[in-house]
Amino acid sequence: MTAKRIGMLGVIMMFWFAIAFISNILGAIIPDIIDNFHLKDLTLAGFIPTSFFVAYAVMSIPSGILVDKYGEKKVLLIGFILSFIGTLSFSLHPIYPMLLFSSFIIGIGMAMLQTVLNPLQRAVGGEENYAFVAEVAQFIFGIASALGPLAYMYLMHALSPSAYIPGNNLIIDGFAKLTPTALPWVALYWLFTIILFIMILLVLFIRFPKLETAANDGVTTASSYKVLMKQRYVWLFFLGIFCYVCSEQGISIYMSEFLEQYHGFDHTTLGAGCVSLFWGLMMIGCIFGMILLKLVDSRKLLFLSGIVSIILFGVALFSIAGISRWAFPFMGFTISMMYSIVFSLALNTVSQHHGAFAGILCSALVGGAIGPLFISKIADLTSLRTGMMFIFFTLTYITVIGLWANPLINNKTVCLKQLFRKKN
Repeated sequence: MTAKRIGMLGVIMMFWFAIAFISNILGAIIPDIIDNFHLKDLTLAGFIPTSFFVAYAVMSIPSGILVDKYGEKKVLLIGFILSFIGTLSFSLHPIYPMLLFSSFIIGIGMAMLQTVLNPLQRAVGGEENYAFVAEVAQFIFGIASALGPLAYMYLMHALSPSAYIPGNNLIIDGFAKLTPTALPWVALYWLFTIILFIMILLVLFIRFPKLETAANDGVTTASSYKVLMKQRYVWLFFLGIFCYVCSEQGISIYMSEFLEQYHGFDHTTLGAGCVSLFWGLMMIGCIFGMILLKLVDSRKLLFLSGIVSIILFGVALFSIAGISRWAFPFMGFTISMMYSIVFSLALNTVSQHHGAFAGILCSALVGGAIGPLFISKIADLTSLRTGMMFIFFTLTYITVIGLWANPLINNKTVCLKQLFRKKN
C-alpha cells in the first residue's frame, strides 16, 4: 500500500472519529433530556434516537446513487454540512422539538457519510485488507464514542454553578456564554458544531485519490438495487446489521437510565462513566478482533461473541448493583467484532454492486431508531428491564447469522483471515 493511500486511510479514520463522537452521545444525555424537557415517559425520549436513525432508512440508498453520480468528495461535503446545520440549529434553539429536527438532519448527514466511507475505505485499503481496515475503523469508532461521555462529564462539572468561575478558562467561558445555565449539556452541541466545521474544511482542502472501480462492479442504479434485493443473502445481512444496531444502541442509550432506576447510580457521574467504559471496551475489543481475524474463521468468532454477549446481558439485567455496573460496560467488549464481521462478510459475498449493497446495509442502521423506540414503549407499559429484554432476541439473531451465511459465502471468502494474506 502506498504512502498516499495510507494517508487517505488516516483521513478516513478522522471522519469516523467525528461521526462516532457525535452519534453515540445519547446514552449519556438521555436522562438530562428527560429531566430538562419534562418528558412524561421513555417513549418521548426514545423519539430522539428514532429521529436520528430513521434518517438512515431515508438516505442510505439514495446516497449510494449520489456517490456514483457526483463522487465521494461532494457527498462527504454535503453530509458534513447537513450535520453541521443540525448541531448548530439545536445549539441556537435548545428545545425538545428542535432536538427532534436536529437529530433527523444530523442523521441524514451521517447516513451519507457512512454510505461513502465504507466502500471508500475498501477501495483505498484494498479488498484483501478490508476486514482489517474495517476493524481499525471500529477501533477508532470506539475511542471517539468513549471520549464523548467523558466530554459530557467534564462540561457538566465545569459549567455547574458550584464549579464555574468566570475568567479561569477562555474555552469554558465561551461555552458558558453560549449555553443556557439550566442546560449545561447543550455545550456538547456547540462542541459538535466546531468539530463538524473543521471536518468541512478538511474535505474542502483534501485531494481525494481517484478511485478505480472494479470492472465488474458497475454503476449504482435502480437496477442494481433490484438485482440485490432479490437475493436472500442481502436480507440475511441486512437483518444482521439491523439487529446489531438495535443491540448496540439499546444497551448504550438505556444503560445509564437502567442503573439509575434499579440501582440508584447518578447518571451524570457513574452512569455516564459506564457509557464511556462501554465504548472504551469496544475499542479494546477491536484490538483483539484485529488479531483474532488473522487466526480464526470470522463466523466462529461471531458465534462465540454472540453466546458470551447473551450470557453477559442476562447478568447485567438481573444481577446485583455491583455486578450490573460492570456487566453492562463489558458488553462493549463482547459485541465489538460483530459489526465489522457482518459488514465484511456481506460485501465479500458479492462480486459487484458494492456501492449499492453498502447503501442497503447502511439503511439497516435504522435499527438504531426502531430498537430504542421499541424498548421504551415496552418499558412504559411494563418496566425498563422488560423492555430491554428485547435485546436478547437481536443478539440471538446475530449469533446464528454466521451459521446461516455459510452456504452463501463463495469459496474465496469463506474464511476472512484469507483477506490478510498478500496476493501472489
